[in-house]
Amino acid sequence: MDEDAPDRFFESLGRGDAAAVERVVAAYGPYLRVLVRRHLAGGLRRKFDSADVVQSVWVHLLHALGTGAWQVKDDAALRALLATVARRRLVSRFRRHRAALERERPAEATGEGLPASPGPRPSEVVQAEELWESLLGLCPPAHRELLRLRRQGLSLEAIAARTGMHEGSVRRVLRQLARRLALREAPPPAAVPKG
Repeated sequence: MDEDAPDRFFESLGRGDAAAVERVVAAYGPYLRVLVRRHLAGGLRRKFDSADVVQSVWVHLLHALGTGAWQVKDDAALRALLATVARRRLVSRFRRHRAALERERPAEATGEGLPASPGPRPSEVVQAEELWESLLGLCPPAHRELLRLRRQGLSLEAIAARTGMHEGSVRRVLRQLARRLALREAPPPAAVPKG
């Protein structure tokens, strides 16, 4: 700051002199940034940047000085005014974001405590489709309707009623199909070494 003429400097700042504004922003900018960051709570940091608050303080301060609503006579008064405006801007931002901050809960990195997905995982969908294709390949065409109805979740009794088959016959066909699938997927027996 101009030590020889502080009164003239603050008067020119009040008139909106561009050179005075540049000097005050350069001189007090670091002080204001530290002040805002120190009072900015962790939850609010996720909502907006401290630079936004600093810019808001400068706009408000320079507008009020330019209209003559406020007058600054010395360095101490300017620092006090900057601190007051910064606190009020932070309180205003906090009030605006309070409801969202109260509802937010941090997600655990492990995923514990998060609700499970209602649907199957993609790998489970692929495995189910592969199993379905295997079952259709093993099943004679006459019995594929039984498989489709069972896949839809119908009970053996409901399948029997729809197909006109006896419930025991439906059960027998599905068991035979399960046996074929198990034999197909079973590893081959180990060869016995000749001794």
